Amino acid sequence: MLGMKTAQHRKARDDGERPFWISFSDLMSALMVLFLVAMTVALLAVTNEISEAEREKAERDREIEQLLARIRQVTSDFPGVTVRGRSVDFGDRARFDTNSHKLTKDQAHLLRAVIPKLLDVARDPLGQKWIKRAVVEGFADQRGTYLHNLNLSLQRSERVLCVLLAAADAGETPLSQEDRLMIRELFLVGGSSFNSLKESLDESRRIELKLEFLDIAERRAVARDLPLDHDLRCPIDS
Repeated sequence: MLGMKTAQHRKARDDGERPFWISFSDLMSALMVLFLVAMTVALLAVTNEISEAEREKAERDREIEQLLARIRQVTSDFPGVTVRGRSVDFGDRARFDTNSHKLTKDQAHLLRAVIPKLLDVARDPLGQKWIKRAVVEGFADQRGTYLHNLNLSLQRSERVLCVLLAAADAGETPLSQEDRLMIRELFLVGGSSFNSLKESLDESRRIELKLEFLDIAERRAVARDLPLDHDLRCPIDS
């Protein structure tokens, strides 16, 4: 009798403990499932962010290439003016004499013909979306000192802006006020001295228009609302 009572007492104690261990096991399983779900959601979020960034970058590259294709089409009407990468090279059509920043009337006429067509590209929706600025870069050959050629390069760049913003020569009309305001908004002057030399001295004395594009979510700087200059003289001629 005593043995039987002892066995019944142990069975009752086991039955009382068993539900506790089952509940703890279920709790750990549930926590593990929640952890796996949280990790899955986090991984999906990171993957989606990377995929979206890659998609935006691919779309930006594609639309910038469309802009460059339009610019190549525009410059094809002007033999000698080419697009290399993201720069418009005027080649022999805007070649400078040795130690000079002057442009001939024909060269000035070419610039006044090409630039407004490039501004039309900058005005279309893709141009407004991505074009940040255009840097007019002047170059010099390797003759002369570095600082002398750097100053000469800057003067050649500034000469281009003077030609575009000033009154036209006899027999021509100046660019429209809208074009001149946009040039003042988008164009910057840059000098490169005798960096990026060409094969010959003549080819090195050139100007290029380097296009810079906005990054994703970047906005073009707002230009100051200032009137055009009334003094049409180029400062480097004073």
